[in-house]
Amino acid sequence: MSFSAILEFTPWPTLSILILFIVAVFVLFLARDTAHQAIRTATSAIARGLRLASHSTTHLEARLATRNRDVLLAAGREAKERIIEREFERISDSVRKDLSNYPTLHRALSESIRRIEENHQAAVDVPPEAPGWVRAVDAVAKMEGKNGAGAILEDIHKSLVKAHKEAMDTYREASAERHGLLRKMMPEWRVIKETLDRVMASVESLLNRANAIDRHMQDYQDILRGHDHAVSTLSSSSVVQFFVSGLVLLIAIGGAAINFSLIARPMSEMVGGTSYIGSFRTADIAALVIIMVEISMGLFLMESLRITRLFPVIAALPDKMRVRMIWITFCLLTLLASVEAGLAYMREVLLQDELATGALLRGDDSGGLQNEFLWITTAAQMGMGFILPFALTFVAIPFETFVHSSRTVLGLCGIGLLRAVALIFRVLSNSFHHIGKLLERLYDLPLFVPLWLESRAKAAAEEERAREVAPAQEAQT
Repeated sequence: MSFSAILEFTPWPTLSILILFIVAVFVLFLARDTAHQAIRTATSAIARGLRLASHSTTHLEARLATRNRDVLLAAGREAKERIIEREFERISDSVRKDLSNYPTLHRALSESIRRIEENHQAAVDVPPEAPGWVRAVDAVAKMEGKNGAGAILEDIHKSLVKAHKEAMDTYREASAERHGLLRKMMPEWRVIKETLDRVMASVESLLNRANAIDRHMQDYQDILRGHDHAVSTLSSSSVVQFFVSGLVLLIAIGGAAINFSLIARPMSEMVGGTSYIGSFRTADIAALVIIMVEISMGLFLMESLRITRLFPVIAALPDKMRVRMIWITFCLLTLLASVEAGLAYMREVLLQDELATGALLRGDDSGGLQNEFLWITTAAQMGMGFILPFALTFVAIPFETFVHSSRTVLGLCGIGLLRAVALIFRVLSNSFHHIGKLLERLYDLPLFVPLWLESRAKAAAEEERAREVAPAQEAQT
């Protein structure tokens, strides 16, 4: 039945609409309590579901935060252990080197000190003995004969002057000898000073390394205790390492792209330019395989050198087997670099052949003039083809940093996403409470006339009840 057919039960459509509206209002008014209860039940159920989802998301965020914290602390503990181990190795090497030279230094210092003591004993200034002329002059002065005393005093004076001159000459010779001995002591003092300076430098180096170890040990203890400061420091450091290593990897990808452009063209001549594997050319796939094998060999070389630790199996190999693996991967990498250098040379030859063919077809004979400096570009391309594989070897270092830091960064992103989802669920849960009240008000909006009449009837009933209760209360009082 169509809407127009419903309006035909009276000859006047407006009257039909009015009657239908009154009937609908009457029906809605009768079902008002049930409708309100249904609205409240539905919105409350949705709000409780959203609140439960918010609590679950918050719990999942807490678990992820705990896991991310454990990962951070484990990575920080491992990094600190490697740093502390390296510092102890440096101290051990320094102490071993210094202690191995200690007997030589001790012997040199003992000999220098002994020679200085001998020279010092020989250079002691011995004062000359006091002359006996004083007592002789005193005895002559007490003599009664003055003439004989004068002659004796004159002889004594001459003898005294002569003895004084001889004593001064002897003293000057002894002083010159002592000064010579003191001059001989200067090189010994310099040797002692240089030796003590070397010892002081070694001691200061050990003290500096000891202070560095103390700082690292303090950080290590904070990591073991799980302090918030250590976690925040590790988190910020991990984020910085993630972006820095990502930037270096982008640069490495650029280098790999240049490497690919050097060998893709000659590879098409080797495997065929019309051969396809799926929608990709076989030459491009072969060039990518060569580059990936070079990167893999570089990664294995770094693992064998124990610069990176992505594969614990390689790090756990015996030293003899690990050294063999170093030489094998290095030789393979050198062979692949030589192959790339040859392909780069082949690329330049093919390019020159194409240029010569084009010039011949155009009837241009100036192609030979362009080959004067051909060896420069050829050497540059061969050098790039040989060097780039070894340069891509060092990609293993930022790749390891990127892998380890990505766990933390992805965890932080997951925590932020879960926190945002929990907030959205909480906001929606609170919103559905208000949406339920809004739906109740919208339901009551067409029923304003019956509701107004109902409120007036209730007010009148309350007034009537109040008038009936008032006389009874007055009678009781």
